[in-house]
Amino acid sequence: MTKLKSIIIMKKELMSYFTTPIAYIVIVVFLAVTGWFFFSPFFINSQAELRGFFQLLPIMLAFVIPAISMRLFSEEKNTGSFEIIMTLPVSTYDVVIGKFLAASTFTVLMLLPTIFYPISILFITESIDFGPIIGGYIGILFLGGAFSSIGVFASSLTKNQIIAFMIALVICLFLTLIDKFLFFLPNYLLTFFEYLGADFHFRNISRGIIDSRDIIYFISITIIGIIGTVQILEERR
Repeated sequence: MTKLKSIIIMKKELMSYFTTPIAYIVIVVFLAVTGWFFFSPFFINSQAELRGFFQLLPIMLAFVIPAISMRLFSEEKNTGSFEIIMTLPVSTYDVVIGKFLAASTFTVLMLLPTIFYPISILFITESIDFGPIIGGYIGILFLGGAFSSIGVFASSLTKNQIIAFMIALVICLFLTLIDKFLFFLPNYLLTFFEYLGADFHFRNISRGIIDSRDIIYFISITIIGIIGTVQILEERR
């Protein structure tokens, strides 16, 4: 029954995405930018590869997912409908999971057209290594889930969507870029802060190497975000 309630909430949120032009604008801009980074090496350097595409994705999602998740709780708090939802026969867990699934599902739908990129390579070259491609998409699904939980968490903190966006953006960018600044740190801290970096774990998976430590990292971030959101909402319920 709990799963059913979460799915109903997820469907409601997904429908609300596509009843406004924002969802279509986000998807078009996302595909335009990622398409440029995929096709430009081919037309400029005659190289058909997905390296630039996968390198760009963590940064792109660090901006896009906070943008699509900022309204999930903030909008309802601002309009007063949040109090109505909390009086319905649904648990806080149902609401949080439903909204998290909506943001994650939107991310998957946004990524689906990019399947055309590796397919197009098949028509250009006879040799293609599917390991990094499959690993890259598996990694981006885990990364998208982790960032979605952060976006939902940030949205639960405030009534202001812009503030929610900025909070989620800062957290996502921190996790994405932290391993780029490790040269400032002493050696005994390198391993710890490297492990905190989402991009570090994503790169490992995108090489086609599925390590349990990388999977545990993304699942842990996702669970922390969901539990944190539930705790905040329970305190205000």
